[in-house]
Amino acid sequence: MGYYRTHNCSELNASHVGQEVTLSGWMANKRDKGGILFIALRDHYGLTQLTLPNSNPHYTALSGLRVESTIRIEGVVVARPQSQINTNMETGEIEVDVKAVRVLAPSDILPFPIVEEPKVGEAIRLQNRFLDLRRSNLHKNIVLRSQVISFIRRRMTEKGFLEIQTPILTVSSPEGARDYLVPSRVHPGKFYALPQAPQQFKQLLMTSGFDRYFQIAPCFRDEDGRADRSPGEFYQLDLEMAFVTQDEVFAAVEGLMIEVFEQFSDWKVEHPFPRIPFREAMRKYGSDKPDLRFGMELQDVSELLRNSQLRFISDTITNGGTAQALVVPNVASQSNKFFKNLDKQVRGLGGGGVAWIAFPVSGAPKGSLVKGGNALLSDAEMDGLKALPEFSEGCAILIFTGADVEKTISRVGLIRYDLGNKLGLAEDKVFKFCWIVDFPMYEWNEDEERIDFSHNPFSMPQGEMDALQNKDPLDILAWQYDIVCNGVELSSGAIRNHRPDIMVKAFEIAGYNKKDVEEKFGGMFRAFQFGPPPHGGLAPGIDRIVMLLANEPNIREVIPFPMNLKAQDLLMGAPSEVSQEQLDELSIRVVFPEDDSSESDE
Repeated sequence: MGYYRTHNCSELNASHVGQEVTLSGWMANKRDKGGILFIALRDHYGLTQLTLPNSNPHYTALSGLRVESTIRIEGVVVARPQSQINTNMETGEIEVDVKAVRVLAPSDILPFPIVEEPKVGEAIRLQNRFLDLRRSNLHKNIVLRSQVISFIRRRMTEKGFLEIQTPILTVSSPEGARDYLVPSRVHPGKFYALPQAPQQFKQLLMTSGFDRYFQIAPCFRDEDGRADRSPGEFYQLDLEMAFVTQDEVFAAVEGLMIEVFEQFSDWKVEHPFPRIPFREAMRKYGSDKPDLRFGMELQDVSELLRNSQLRFISDTITNGGTAQALVVPNVASQSNKFFKNLDKQVRGLGGGGVAWIAFPVSGAPKGSLVKGGNALLSDAEMDGLKALPEFSEGCAILIFTGADVEKTISRVGLIRYDLGNKLGLAEDKVFKFCWIVDFPMYEWNEDEERIDFSHNPFSMPQGEMDALQNKDPLDILAWQYDIVCNGVELSSGAIRNHRPDIMVKAFEIAGYNKKDVEEKFGGMFRAFQFGPPPHGGLAPGIDRIVMLLANEPNIREVIPFPMNLKAQDLLMGAPSEVSQEQLDELSIRVVFPEDDSSESDE
């Protein structure tokens, strides 16, 4: 190696004892014990302990140097006393007796500790991300991210996929989220859009005669952030295959996911991945991204409670609403406050609260459906609840009612997911994947009172033209699918609609005419006039894959320089204002929204 080091800080062991070495890195910590200064020197690779007795000419200088300063040292490797060997360090058998020191760059006072990794506010962490990335867990996550991407690239190439880059500056397209627009200097008043996904380009590649395409693609969507979604931009393994059925896409992707998750985790990967139709997933789990690591399936108890003396239940059901039950194990001993908080949570989601009855292992039932020691339900209704799957002594049954069946089911799904994780019901150290299939092609748009695409307008309808011409649009299923792992959606995909006549008819049902299709998707529509192959694909999110592998609850913990939930880069200061000269050059005038709450100065 060069001037700064002969070895990195993870390499030295007992075989190097007696050797003269040069190391460079950061002073991770220092402690003075009995007149001997111990320094943990850290670089990208690991830690090495340095020792300086107070007789060492460099003792005073290093004693006064702040941690996280960078230094270069020369010294001799010595064996640690047997009692001081640290089996938790790769270099725990040795230490380096320092002979020469050069301070490469001193550190200022740190805004937060690096080594101890205490809880620090996210804003401070993001403002100082260059320091945050020195912390061992985050540093390890970014290394994992790099390794996962490299592994995927190798495997995709081995499987016959070509890595092809698609444009970043493209045309605005209705993909479901807001576009990021880029003004054109040479075409005043016109804009490029950053791609929400390479959707149309990868389909054009299949039409162009390529058989298997992939790229680690940057995607840009102006949408709100959350724990599993980074606002602004993200990366996905974008892939497409020609002349394939849904089963062939599943085989290729399922094999890759098994390889990736087994390579980078010691958790069990259950396979083959079950296939769950969309409507079944919603009926059982209240979600199209179900966490299969625990049970608690939704139970429709509408018929059981249709004639209940509790009018808030029976009236809702009579008027076309629903009653859904969750059997929650081992919570009968919880306090009333636990269930009141659940009720508050349901109301916060827009529901009418939750009724509940708990069945302690010993003693009478209790809950909001019990008054004066007596259940407010008939014997037949109680027997019916006790006959529900998953019922056991010590459980509680939660009953959710609502006039809007779909919204109620989705609300129960959110509660199910939250309870399963909060109560530790999820099976430990396992990745449970599934495919969600048979999505509806269309849905009813209540706000605009019209039929709209429910998922992906580029999907092939099951039954093709015959289905579009002869079936109720709301009964048509599409060759659309999602891949889900432990309740996290990794990707949506589809077998594509490659026929221009079917495309026109599909968009016509959603309220678009042929001219709309030609204008919005002109390049792809023209290409489909010239013998396009059947094709399909999907795009698993890289960020979410790494988040699962690192067992992190927040996606920002696996992204080097993420934005905050408000889509702000607190480190670089983006978004930022630009000069009037730049705006003039782009023929742009900024008009700020009026603040109705502000008072006039006049």
